[in-house]
Amino acid sequence: MNQPSLTVQRLCQGLLTVLGRQVGSCCQSTCLETLRILSRDKRVLGPVGTREGMLVLAGLARLQAGEEGGDSLQEDAQTEEEERVVVEALKCLCNVVFNSVAAQQVGADVQLARGLCARLHAARAGCHEVGLFSLRLLFLLSALRPDVRGGLQRELHAVGLLTEVLERTLDLRWVGPYEVAHPGLQALPIPAEDNERAMEALKALFNLTLSDTSDEGGDHQLRLVTAIMRHLLMLKTQTEDKTEEAHSHAINLLSNLPVSCLDVLIDLPVQGGQEEYSGKNMDAVQVLLDFMEKRIDKGANYKEGLTPVLSLLTEGSRYHREIRRYIKTQVLPPLKEVKVRPEIGSTVRNKLVRLMTHVDMGVKQSAAEFLFVLCKESVDHLLKYTGYGNAAGLLVARGLLAGGRGETLYSDDEDSDTEEYKSAKPFINPITGHVEEPMPNPIEDMTEEQKEYEAQKLVNMFDKLSRQQLIRPMGVRRDGTLAPLEEALRQPTADSSDSD
Repeated sequence: MNQPSLTVQRLCQGLLTVLGRQVGSCCQSTCLETLRILSRDKRVLGPVGTREGMLVLAGLARLQAGEEGGDSLQEDAQTEEEERVVVEALKCLCNVVFNSVAAQQVGADVQLARGLCARLHAARAGCHEVGLFSLRLLFLLSALRPDVRGGLQRELHAVGLLTEVLERTLDLRWVGPYEVAHPGLQALPIPAEDNERAMEALKALFNLTLSDTSDEGGDHQLRLVTAIMRHLLMLKTQTEDKTEEAHSHAINLLSNLPVSCLDVLIDLPVQGGQEEYSGKNMDAVQVLLDFMEKRIDKGANYKEGLTPVLSLLTEGSRYHREIRRYIKTQVLPPLKEVKVRPEIGSTVRNKLVRLMTHVDMGVKQSAAEFLFVLCKESVDHLLKYTGYGNAAGLLVARGLLAGGRGETLYSDDEDSDTEEYKSAKPFINPITGHVEEPMPNPIEDMTEEQKEYEAQKLVNMFDKLSRQQLIRPMGVRRDGTLAPLEEALRQPTADSSDSD
């Protein structure tokens, strides 16, 4: 280690020594502010990431920590200066835990998570920053330490605790078992500080719901979370960007929950719903669709920004008939325009079909799977809306090149074709999915000898490319999967017989 790093390490050690003494709040704040800046450098965290260093910081943050852990807090801060010390200590702990594996281990050993949960249990209308950075530290510990995450789930019942934090922060009023009172059209935006704390709680909840939470109160607790996420989707914050961020965190969390809980999004007995969808309320589903289209229009960061909402809408459509029916009316309405390729245009369908050939495998698979589910996993229905060329990747992956259906069973409601589609159907190119303008026949004026010559020339070109292994001719097996052409031709066809 070079000399400057050693010097900074000694400075960190000196700051911790001072902080371990009985000094005034002003001195503590100054030392902690300095240590917070230094703790951004991973190379100098040796003294801070020790058990002694972490206990000093935990004590200043007024968290009960130690081998035994603790369910109570030290005496709450009474003055503004003391609150500032607590906040700065929490900020230091966040930096140190994020940057030091040793500090993460110590944090688990001294059970920092238990002290944080005790604070969140006791907190009502305390200092905003104390609550914010307590939640952030809990998020970091749950993200970086699987053992801490397991303890939070099973022993500390943190899913229920964070649910209560969200209820307090968003000032929820329940009107049914899983229904929050509608915020109303004139509802004020979520205050900025409340929104910040809610986002940290959502991030921690996301970590805790990554694995099975059956010991946390089972289906009831997760359905409460779903109801709160629905309410959050209907709220606005101070800015459009912050609203989108809040909705993004809600969608990420909903994607972790069992698909059986998603009926809470549409089942609102008090508010009511739409008759054509069995009385279900589709307001939240429409918010999800609007969010999806906005993320598509951004044109960047599809993997992190778009695939979670696509996955959520896909699974919701697969297992909830009313959700699928509503989304299909919005995304795949009855076809009328068949003279334009399905990937050209500004409708949601056009945008999703374009994504089916995206360079990112995860993005194109998510978009294709979403449309496939909306078509009740029917290859014929999918091709009607996308064309064979756009759908080929999905069909290859699913082994459905020969047609057929996916494995999920759907209701028997029929799709009705428009008169425009029925009249144009015989002229639609199945590869491109649209009616093409008549093209001149390039071999119309050729003699038979010229046609034979061009055909042989084409065969020779394919043969050369194949022998050089630049291409590999493929065929479709009877089960709909691809195979080398020789293998596919050797396989007997379904209607083979001994007839002439």
